[in-house]
Amino acid sequence: MTTPDSRRVFVDKRSPKAYHALVQTSEAVRATAADAGLDRVLVELINLRVSQLNGCAYCLDVHTRAALRAGESTQRLGVLAAWRDTEVFTPRERAALALAEATTHPADATAQETAYGAAREVFGDDELSAVIWVAITINAFNRVSILSKHPVRRAAPGSSAPGR
Repeated sequence: MTTPDSRRVFVDKRSPKAYHALVQTSEAVRATAADAGLDRVLVELINLRVSQLNGCAYCLDVHTRAALRAGESTQRLGVLAAWRDTEVFTPRERAALALAEATTHPADATAQETAYGAAREVFGDDELSAVIWVAITINAFNRVSILSKHPVRRAAPGSSAPGR
């Protein structure tokens, strides 16, 4: 019997040139974020929050591990989905998370304007641009993994590498 998932095409594997271009974009965005002064923990918080909003299990797996390697705490990772209801995130992190959410759901013009205004108060132009680019890029990777149904497999004990 064929299951619906067994007929999925891994678009990254099927169209490697397009996927490679996305990877190159990601590398450029990572450099842009570093050049703008965004630390790796903040970048991973953005990656995780956008992946939560999109429901991308594969990217959540990858970026949870990356956040832990960057020094993020399990407490903050555990409450990230409810970041507005906690006091564990800095004003800069809160502004970046709100802007990442507005980038992910741009149709909500009011939320977008509010998030953009708050971000303008704590980020310079380069930082603000980098936050938006990080959110745009992870949104693209989320679509690749969601539509391909990339599997998340149990990691070996002590392993920090995701399985696929």
